[in-house]
Amino acid sequence: MSARTDAEATQTAANSGITPEGIKQKLEEGLGATHVEIEDMSGGCGQMFEAIIVSPQFAKKTTLARHRLVNGVLKQEIAAIHAWTPKCHTPEEWEKKKPQA
Repeated sequence: MSARTDAEATQTAANSGITPEGIKQKLEEGLGATHVEIEDMSGGCGQMFEAIIVSPQFAKKTTLARHRLVNGVLKQEIAAIHAWTPKCHTPEEWEKKKPQA
């Protein structure tokens, strides 16, 4: 489903109930995430998200294991959207990668 106007995009997001804020809250609670950035890549319709997730729970886990943790927390949300791209880091990895202000 694609939205043709901003109004349609807003309505689609409202119908799915998936918001960047809701995803962020679930990741913070479910993974003890210390930093979460969620970007709606779909132009506001709530169907395509990209995320940076920083959690100590990712320590000593492969990329696949990290994604499985995230997908387990967001199972219902992922089922309701079109595309989901998580980028998972430990706090130590994020300190080295994050943009320097």
